[in-house]
Amino acid sequence: MSAKRPVIVYGASGYTGRLVCEYLRELNIPFIAAGRDAARIQAVLDKVPGIESADYEVVAVDHDVKALTALFKGASVVCNMVGPFIKFGGDVVEACLAAGCHYMDTTGEQDWMLVAQEEWGAKFAAKGLLLAPCIAQMYTTGEIAANLCLEKPGLDTLDILVLWKGFPTYASTQTIFTILKAKWYYLEQNKYVEWPAGSTVEVAVPGQHATALALPWGGTSHPVWFKNDPRVANCKVQGGVFAREVMQGVVATQKMFEENIKPLPLAQQEEELAKIAASIQAAMPPRENPRQNTTIDSVYASGPLGRAHCVIHGNCNYKQTGLLQAYAAYSLLQAPPKKPGFASGCQAFGHRELLGVLKSFGLVMDPVLTVHG
Repeated sequence: MSAKRPVIVYGASGYTGRLVCEYLRELNIPFIAAGRDAARIQAVLDKVPGIESADYEVVAVDHDVKALTALFKGASVVCNMVGPFIKFGGDVVEACLAAGCHYMDTTGEQDWMLVAQEEWGAKFAAKGLLLAPCIAQMYTTGEIAANLCLEKPGLDTLDILVLWKGFPTYASTQTIFTILKAKWYYLEQNKYVEWPAGSTVEVAVPGQHATALALPWGGTSHPVWFKNDPRVANCKVQGGVFAREVMQGVVATQKMFEENIKPLPLAQQEEELAKIAASIQAAMPPRENPRQNTTIDSVYASGPLGRAHCVIHGNCNYKQTGLLQAYAAYSLLQAPPKKPGFASGCQAFGHRELLGVLKSFGLVMDPVLTVHG
């Protein structure tokens, strides 16, 4: 058996990477915190409460397949925090496949998911390895709610809303603007249908009288996960943050992209979008406060003669993400995934299992589930 620590957090110096390390410590899992700058990673980890009791090491590594493969060999699970994933994810996946490691990330980039599924899904499945993008609050918690609704047979349409209070991290902001270049899809009668550019909607928010401004947010992961689920024929997702001014800024940027940036060559598009993202969020945001940073995942499921509605109220969306990543690694070290290859968090670990973990750490309430028909 390899003496190497079994879990690698790649991109550990970022906001989410640090939280993954925090929860790995709480679950008593030895880990390697990896990235380009070892000193920066150590400075971040030094601020993790109780880090002195963790079994970990910090490793600097170049971002290329050869260097990453050498680092990953002997480990079991890689939690990849280095995005935008359409730009940087391929090298990490290739290295995981070569090293025989399970792969997870936090993306919601549909274009990356579709590439990962097509290019590597079968290869990971053949080796019994998990390839799981999108294990994160904005995708997994809503997927849990959807699966609770789908426990009632005969429902084939999902209308999903994901909202949270807070501000995206630097990495999340980079991803938000990167996906402006991609096509966004919803699911209609088991086929992908492209969202019209600039789509937005006023949504009714469970538990409050005011509405909120939401948008397809890159299409999110849910239409991809439910594409081959025989229970589901239709799936649309809206999401965002509660702060209307932030959402209005995203909408304005979408419009500006269509008018001024989209006509530019691809490389120049990326450069301009990265500048905008950095101007909005260039530093690590403050640590989440559970009294302020709340989350809502709401799913309406419907069928010809049935209805279900599930709401999951929670807090600290980035902490939820860190815990989901850490627990997934914890589970993979003890048992194979329920579904190898390209799979979601719920498909790989079970939606009720993941719900129980989030509840046990005080990050979500009991779901409010209403079923009719």
